[in-house]
This record gives sequence, C-alpha cells and structure tokens, in this order.
Amino acid sequence: MLKKLHGLFFALAFALALAACGSATPTAAPTAAPAPATSAPEATAAPTATSAPEATAASTGAPQTLRLATTTSTADSGLLNAILPDFEKQYNAKVDVVAVGTGQALKLGQNGDADVVLVHARKQEDAFVAAGYGINRRDVMYNDFIIVGPTADPASIKGLPKAADAFKAIAAKQAIFDARGDASGTSTKELGIWASANISPTTQINWYKSLGQGMGET
Repeated sequence: MLKKLHGLFFALAFALALAACGSATPTAAPTAAPAPATSAPEATAAPTATSAPEATAASTGAPQTLRLATTTSTADSGLLNAILPDFEKQYNAKVDVVAVGTGQALKLGQNGDADVVLVHARKQEDAFVAAGYGINRRDVMYNDFIIVGPTADPASIKGLPKAADAFKAIAAKQAIFDARGDASGTSTKELGIWASANISPTTQINWYKSLGQGMGET
C-alpha cells in the first residue's frame, strides 16, 4: 500500500540589507577647491569599506543544518533525492533526513530532534500541532492507497468497489496479508479500514502478518 502524504512545512527566510550614504560640502573659496578633491576619494572609499564582503561571507558561509523527519515512502519514492540538492544550494543548507514511520517522525519532532516533519496521518498531525509541538501545518502532496496482491488473486478482490469489501474477502479466505505494524500513517489507515469492515486482525491470526517494517521492506 502506498500512503496519503500530508506534511508540515516550515519556511525560514533570511534577509540582508546594505546601505551606504555620502555627503559633499561645497566651498566657495577658489583656494579651497583641492580640499573637496581629497574628500572625494574618501567618500569613494566609504562604500567599499568591508560591508559588501561581509554580505558575501554571510551568504556563502557554513551551511545551516535542517533536520527533516519523514516517512519511508517519501524517502523510497526518490522525491527527496530530486528536490533537496536544489533546495540546499538555494538556501545554503544541509538537510539531514531521517525516514521512519509517521508515529516515530512525530515523536522526533515532539522531542525536538527534528526541525521539519513531513508525514501523512492527518489526525496525528492535528494533535501534534494542537499540543504545541508544531506550527504552520501545510498540505503539500497526496497519493492513493492501493491493495497489492499476487496475480492469482487468492481472495478474489479484484474489481471490488471498496477497500473494506476487499479486506472482508481477504479475512474470509484467510489469504496472507502483510501489514506494516509500525504505527506509521499507512498502518493507521490500514487498521482503520479493518475497523470499518468490523474485523480486528491480530498477530495471533496465522494469515495476518504484522511485520513492523517500512513500506519498502513490507
């Protein structure tokens, strides 16, 4: 199953401003004309006084580290590999990615071990923000949950209109079902579908396998 992805997005903006000013004092006496000539070079030197180099140093200094906690599906999709290099270059940042289940990612944010959390379990996200652990929650993308199985279709679920109907058929046939079992957003969604089908699978059922693994491994 793939996951529905939502996320929290935090934008940090840094601004630099430079200002330079100069003045000239005219003199009427002809003999004083050389004096402005010497002050003119001094006025030219003032704008070049180390302000511009300091601005350049600030924008090209050591990269700031941004800690991103996200889901295994996001990492496995290759999305971060595609977008992070440009982000890091544009904002002079180094993004450290930790890919875990949604529950673990939110725990990292709660403990202050992540600056940005990109996850996909709306109720958990809302509770996270309401408790004061996060701000500025944004929807950034989505995808679909699908049920994947062997071509032989042992539970005859192909073409069924609802996921709950498919889960009922799987349970009736006791077809092997591999579940994440890791408190991730996908696991939360899956358990919700079982509940809507009035079925409570447990690790005691020989056909229901709770693996405790990420989406790729599962």
